[in-house]
Amino acid sequence: MDKVRASAAEAVADIPDGASLAVGGFGLSGVPEAAIRALHEQGATGLEVVSNNCGVDGRGLGVLLAAGRIARVTGSYVGENKEFARQYLSGELEVELVPQGTLAERLRAGGAGIPAFYTPAGVGTQVARGGLPWRYAPDGSVAVASPPKETRDFHGRPHVLEHGITTDFALVRAWRGDRHGNLVFRRAAANFNPLAAMAGRTTVAEVEELVEPGELSPDEVHLPGVFVQRIVALTPEQAADKQIEKRTVRP
Repeated sequence: MDKVRASAAEAVADIPDGASLAVGGFGLSGVPEAAIRALHEQGATGLEVVSNNCGVDGRGLGVLLAAGRIARVTGSYVGENKEFARQYLSGELEVELVPQGTLAERLRAGGAGIPAFYTPAGVGTQVARGGLPWRYAPDGSVAVASPPKETRDFHGRPHVLEHGITTDFALVRAWRGDRHGNLVFRRAAANFNPLAAMAGRTTVAEVEELVEPGELSPDEVHLPGVFVQRIVALTPEQAADKQIEKRTVRP
């Protein structure tokens, strides 16, 4: 039951080339920076990433992206990263854009064993009709486009069929966690992290504070340890390394 690994490097050592990854975080909040940087040093390439966004230049998944390690991204927001835009528009990166709520539910559904579900989000758009550019050719034409999706009426309202997402691995960050893998997320870091953890077949959770089993009240656990296979305790320096994407306060 003790799922603690000695380091982030050990926890991600067996992630192979071409693996699919669900990665938590929203902007730069709750991003598993230590696991991402360990994976960068490990060298895996051709990765297929599912995450709300792909970090920013030099932070988060932007580190793997800049190194050319990511082949495909499924996400809902692609701003704030110039290298992402360059790779996508030049045909180096395949991108599946998903409505944000749909992406969250696809991850949750996959983790809960639900293969597919219907949602009204995307009805009447290219999300349902197909034709969204997934990959561009070097000449700017569309090399791969999204396929049309099944639609069905419920109570007189059309809905789109969306499939649940499961991945080979998941990388998440939590505020507190015990050796059994039970996790507590704090404030905005409770974004896509619980959902990404559910979707991964092997989930690596880096925690700012590691506690012993029994120290967490069952009432405060946000994600039970059944969804987590590996725990990494961050150093105080790693835990304090939190960046703000955009400062909006006066000096």
